[in-house]
Amino acid sequence: MAATIEKDQWQGVRASVREAGDRFAEMVATAEDPGAEVTPNWSVAETAAHLASLAWLNTTLLRPDAEPLPIPGLAEWLPTATVDDVNAINELTLKHFTERDPQVLAGLLRDHITTMLDSSEGRDPAEAVSWLGGAQVPVAGLFAHLLNELLLHGHDLARTTGTRWTIASEDAAYFFEMFMVGLARNSVGRLLDGPPPQERRIAVEFRSDYIEPVTLVLRDGQVTAEAPGKNPDVRLRFDPAVFNLMMFGRVSKARAVLTRKVTVGGRRPWLLPVFLRTLRVPS
Repeated sequence: MAATIEKDQWQGVRASVREAGDRFAEMVATAEDPGAEVTPNWSVAETAAHLASLAWLNTTLLRPDAEPLPIPGLAEWLPTATVDDVNAINELTLKHFTERDPQVLAGLLRDHITTMLDSSEGRDPAEAVSWLGGAQVPVAGLFAHLLNELLLHGHDLARTTGTRWTIASEDAAYFFEMFMVGLARNSVGRLLDGPPPQERRIAVEFRSDYIEPVTLVLRDGQVTAEAPGKNPDVRLRFDPAVFNLMMFGRVSKARAVLTRKVTVGGRRPWLLPVFLRTLRVPS
């Protein structure tokens, strides 16, 4: 399947990154206790540093002449990294990127989002950019990935600060359609290397009110995208906001299924866990 990203989708994900970035930055800047625990590993300030560093990294991917992140060894590690290295990469980044002032971090996040927007103005949103593990991500996919990070960590931060935080399904859908499917349409590189490859072909059809239907196919450890066929092994219908929260461990699989925000069917639904052992996200 050739990558196709419509103009309104491209403008939509750009606007959503700006809006979510502003909401997240405001929550950080007004937090009463920057040291309050957000997750078992990160405080408010550390969560903000993670998002600021990620936006900074994206500017270097969009603008090779941009100032690199001051992280020793990071540039050499990224081309060979897999999804299972992400937590260690985050640890390394936060060890060397030591800024923890909420006001400064909020400003850095906004500034790097602005640079991302300026650097991508007029570019083809389907243009591939080299990412972790040599994966090829559409330019629009970089925005969709950052948007998902802002929405997920904003969800975490809001629980700590008592702030209202909403995740629109339209926004959440960009992560699946532009990032996950974008990878499958281009190349996942070494990103999904890990468990022994599944030799048999497993086809999972994804449907939602917020995306174009697509089938992702796993074969020999590689994931590719196809148009929906007649007999996929698994049919999965989902609400993107809940699906993303589920995939990243914020909502249990049981709750997602019981509320019918995620439904699974098809000829061989029991193959979905096998499929997801390869198409996985950082634990």
